[in-house]
Amino acid sequence: MTHTRLWVAATIIAGIILVGFILSVPHTRDISSQARLEEATTTVPDVSLRDVFKKGVHTLTGSIDAPNPCTTLSAAASLVGSASSTQSILVALSMPVDTGTCLQQVTSLTFSTTIVAPAHMPLTATVNGSPATVTAL
Repeated sequence: MTHTRLWVAATIIAGIILVGFILSVPHTRDISSQARLEEATTTVPDVSLRDVFKKGVHTLTGSIDAPNPCTTLSAAASLVGSASSTQSILVALSMPVDTGTCLQQVTSLTFSTTIVAPAHMPLTATVNGSPATVTAL
């Protein structure tokens, strides 16, 4: 009679472990919906820019919100357009994706770059090659 109780107890324990395992394993439908959600929440970054022009040199300073404080930011300015079309100053910002472990807290990062160009040039910005919204300060 004790063997029967042991088998019943072992069957109950095995059933609980099996049900717990089935409920804890992620399903493929859950993973694909998370990927679609992340894809849908991609937004256009907002770049704040300030242009100071003195003696033919534009000094461009500004800030952008980064996903975490470990993100690095680099900036480069260049002239875009041709002599026959409207020229503008393009501020290309590069923020590589951080692969390390870091506190995920939005942080404002600042940058500064200079370029020799005529006065009163329109400003445009890109972040990692994608167009960004520019807010002039």
